[in-house]
Amino acid sequence: MMEWEVVIGLETHTQLQTNTKIFSGASIKYGAEPNTQADDVSIALPGVLPVLNAEAVKCAIKFGLAVNAEIAPRSVFARKNYFYPDLPKGYQISQYELPVVGKGFLHIEFQDPATGQMEGSTVLITRAHLEEDAGKSVHGAQEGMSGIDLNRAGTPLLEIVTEPCMYSAAEAVAYAKKLHELVQWIGICDGNMQEGSFRCDVNVSVRPKGSDKLGTRREIKNLNSFKFMQQAIEYETQWQIDTLEDGGTIQQATVLFNPDTGETRSMRSKEEANDYRYFPDPDLLPLEITPEFIEAVREDMFFNIGQLPNDWHQELMTVYRLSSIDALGLTGEPRTPLFFVGAVRSALLSGETLTPAISKLVANWVINEFLPRQLADREEFPDVSIIEGVSDETLGYILRRLRDGTISAKTAKDIFNEFWDESKASRFSHHGGYPERVDELIESRGLKQVSDSGAIEAIVDEVLAANAAMVAEYKTGKEKAFNGLVGQCMKASKGKANPAQVNEILKKKLA
Repeated sequence: MMEWEVVIGLETHTQLQTNTKIFSGASIKYGAEPNTQADDVSIALPGVLPVLNAEAVKCAIKFGLAVNAEIAPRSVFARKNYFYPDLPKGYQISQYELPVVGKGFLHIEFQDPATGQMEGSTVLITRAHLEEDAGKSVHGAQEGMSGIDLNRAGTPLLEIVTEPCMYSAAEAVAYAKKLHELVQWIGICDGNMQEGSFRCDVNVSVRPKGSDKLGTRREIKNLNSFKFMQQAIEYETQWQIDTLEDGGTIQQATVLFNPDTGETRSMRSKEEANDYRYFPDPDLLPLEITPEFIEAVREDMFFNIGQLPNDWHQELMTVYRLSSIDALGLTGEPRTPLFFVGAVRSALLSGETLTPAISKLVANWVINEFLPRQLADREEFPDVSIIEGVSDETLGYILRRLRDGTISAKTAKDIFNEFWDESKASRFSHHGGYPERVDELIESRGLKQVSDSGAIEAIVDEVLAANAAMVAEYKTGKEKAFNGLVGQCMKASKGKANPAQVNEILKKKLA
């Protein structure tokens, strides 16, 4: 039986985070009443002229820098002619022969479906070009009728196109996820897939394994879920293989994925470039970008993000000696690794050298305490731009007091939560607490951990004398009894005894 190979390329429409449309000053705010943001330029009323949004150009340059791409000193806008109800002008302003961003690449990791092993690959990016979005057809607003909402017409997009260089659904989804992370990281897209800010068209073809000739592709349109992308590619791949093995041929087509049935279906024959009758837009001058402008954008981008995610990931593993999993947990957004580094600096004792154990402790607190609270409060306060209940310096200082034995892990968490709640009460207008106040709370509330071995030994003796039955259970091999005795010791000390010392002394007494 013939073996087949799938070949995949992606075209991703990324909505850029600007305040206004790409060629006019109209708002692009999501959720407005239908057609209230359809301005004169977007619908091409006679006599109006487009004016390019400089912020959209900066976004395109940032992306080019992030994927090591060529940035064209001169690019041209063209008219892409086609006729749909949601395209009021009868053409879309896009870039064709001379895009603003040329060839680049993105490194990804994914689990190979054949071997189950993690693999690395480099996805080649062909181009990324600026264009305007079309409107949207709305079905079912009135029974038996469809409406047209032109609010989205003119919204700035960066269409990112790859080479056909991916060979499994897993690899394609890993690329889409990495791209999704990157455009949010560099601040050019909010990544909201439900609102259509990030949507992918996937080109799928199959060929005999070992062949270097591409098969006929079919394009799956407008996938706005990684789960649906995986399902759509897998179904389409198998459909093409079955069709060819049954003696059929693949016709180039645009297809849609139905998540209810898990199937793709042909929508129309796929257009070629000549069908669109591209020609330079006579109302827009060529876009000229100077090296000085590119450098200004570069400086601004890296001032705000520090490093790109891959660079941070590498530094967290090599300098801070974290595992790859912990490094991934700290690189979900640009502020997190910077927060981690600041917390580590504050957690170090005077003259102390950084060790993997210190890095691991801080990473655990950032990943398991800080980030979950931040995520929950972002959902509760969506209008607050920065939610950071405890500063990196304060968290690090709490951990310093935990590490030097001044407080227990429970007390550290209680202080962290109290400071966070203070900040939350003010809608995060300030950080909760500060390093000096950590010591003030410890002193004023008597939170110091008992580390005096004599005092702890006295507590252990009292607990052993009062719990003879539990001691007998432990000596018959019931390990749970030991945990019960530890709990009694901590209760007797009102939670202040050093747990490690309690364990050590208790084991000696029971030996």
